[in-house]
Amino acid sequence: MKRLTKSNNRMLLGVCAGIAEYFDIDPNVVRLLWVMFCLLGGSGILGYIIAAVIMPSAYEE
Repeated sequence: MKRLTKSNNRMLLGVCAGIAEYFDIDPNVVRLLWVMFCLLGGSGILGYIIAAVIMPSAYEE
């Protein structure tokens, strides 16, 4: 069963790479989408912080 976890392939906290691994897409696509959300109203920053706190790390399994 797949679990949404932070990735070890991280640039900042591994949130975008973890989401990309879960959906089996390129992490750079998720990172670009996240930047777009941050620039369009700032909701991406709050979402990233919440995801970083809630998502478990991959090595905690």
